Amino acid sequence: MSEERVVVLKPKRQDFEEIYFSGNQGSLFFSSTTRGKTITTMVVGLILMIMFLFKDDFTKEKFGILYFVSFLFLICAIFLSVSINKVSRWKKQVNAYLNKLENCKIYEIRFDQNFFTVNIDNEKETSEWKDFEYFNSNNEFITVEGKYSYMFPRKSMSEKDYSILKQVLKQNIKE
Repeated sequence: MSEERVVVLKPKRQDFEEIYFSGNQGSLFFSSTTRGKTITTMVVGLILMIMFLFKDDFTKEKFGILYFVSFLFLICAIFLSVSINKVSRWKKQVNAYLNKLENCKIYEIRFDQNFFTVNIDNEKETSEWKDFEYFNSNNEFITVEGKYSYMFPRKSMSEKDYSILKQVLKQNIKE
């Protein structure tokens, strides 16, 4: 592969959204990042509410348990809010990227035996093949991670371009 090859993408926002936001990834409380923390916070909150209902039955010595569970609830709520903040920032970045794609006129991938370049409206990001650490593909999309990270939906390119890109990435990125 000595000559430069070009794969032109026709990005549709919906194609990218299907992948980025699949499986509740965009949900603030039930994404893969926040689901466990949300459930834990709800369980600890429920235990705390039950303990408040029966606080009159506690002896003075057992009131420490109520303070301890209150402290656990506070810690869970803090961890949950940090995770929600992460998901919110990620979602904001993805939406900004999708807005950029939605309005782009040129979206192409150029590659030869030395370089891999992504061009979005003449904003080019060029990497050497050795800059990439990871490549994965399935029936829906191709992901490439390294100096820059990319996700290319299958629906945004022709079948021929998808298979060529997949083959070239497999040859050039050492796992």
